[in-house]
Amino acid sequence: MPTLTKLYTMQEAAQHNTKDDCWIVIDGKVYDVTSYLDEHPGGDDVVLESTGKDATDDFEDAGHSKSAKELLQSFCIGELDTSSPIIPELEISSKKEAVKYSEKLMDLTKQYWTIPVAIVGISVVVGFLYLHKK
Repeated sequence: MPTLTKLYTMQEAAQHNTKDDCWIVIDGKVYDVTSYLDEHPGGDDVVLESTGKDATDDFEDAGHSKSAKELLQSFCIGELDTSSPIIPELEISSKKEAVKYSEKLMDLTKQYWTIPVAIVGISVVVGFLYLHKK
């Protein structure tokens, strides 16, 4: 059965990734959610992170209500053209994740350097106290 909606490639949808022009792809449908970004309860940054890829998992993982899913339908502008090659999703996410992993690593090193320093400091104090009593 032929589709009556406009078809968009993932590459076309990925070009709309700003606060002034935001499209997301969920369950093979393309949604222009630009006008809803300011109203989104989770903030616009959550939606913007889901641009340029299939955001179905992100949408489902967020646990959206039935009314949120119904509201989403009002932003539908077409369907994803599955016959065209999909832009390399791994390349997009790997760059974001690489930044996230390095940021997490830096946070951990900043956060947990105090434990070994505290252990060494306590050992030195205990050692001086032990030697002082002799």
